[in-house]
Amino acid sequence: MSEDDAPTDDQSIADRLGSFDTCTISDALDTLGLTGAVIGLAPLTIPGRRIAGEAVTVKLGPPLAGLPKRHLCAAAVMSARNGEVIVIEHRGRADVSGWGGLLSRGAIKRGVAGVIIDGACRDVDESRELGLPIFGRNAVPVTARGRIAEHAWDCPVTIGTVVVKPGDWVVADGSGVVFVDPNRLNDVLREAERISAREAAMALAIEAGSPLDQVLGANYEDLLNGAESNHG
Repeated sequence: MSEDDAPTDDQSIADRLGSFDTCTISDALDTLGLTGAVIGLAPLTIPGRRIAGEAVTVKLGPPLAGLPKRHLCAAAVMSARNGEVIVIEHRGRADVSGWGGLLSRGAIKRGVAGVIIDGACRDVDESRELGLPIFGRNAVPVTARGRIAEHAWDCPVTIGTVVVKPGDWVVADGSGVVFVDPNRLNDVLREAERISAREAAMALAIEAGSPLDQVLGANYEDLLNGAESNHG
């Protein structure tokens, strides 16, 4: 993919990123020496659904004096544009929910593509019925009321060990979640295209009956040098 072929509008970028699975994008990030893959996040509502979009960020934490009196994530949902993804920092907290069914209903109305929460979610069955993809650490019935608060939104957040800024790109599927800095988007797409093409050829060779050791070859471990690639 040349610079002239790189997508420019948000929907085209989302479609292009969403054409690659998270493993391919993670491999592309590795090749470029970039971080972006988050460990431990999985689909909670709709297994098999891939999402791609720009991040709208929220930071959650313990209740503190002086914080605005608003429902968790409501401002982010109301500001979200069609196709964006709500990304919530909650530092992996698993004992209390940071997202629930009413928020899912509001998100669907706004055209939100999905939700990423570094923590727990409740009302999972309701969100699944609504058709909203949610990726997180776990499901839990415990309410956030009186236990956690929104500290900020539209600000840098930390998801796992990855710092995510508003407007960063996110792709999530059954293998996990990856984030891409918009400033490196074209580089990542170019590497993902190369990796995807190489792996497609390898898959065809395996299906055609070529011995696995010959298809994988001596360059199996050379994924990051730009010569060969595989998901391993």
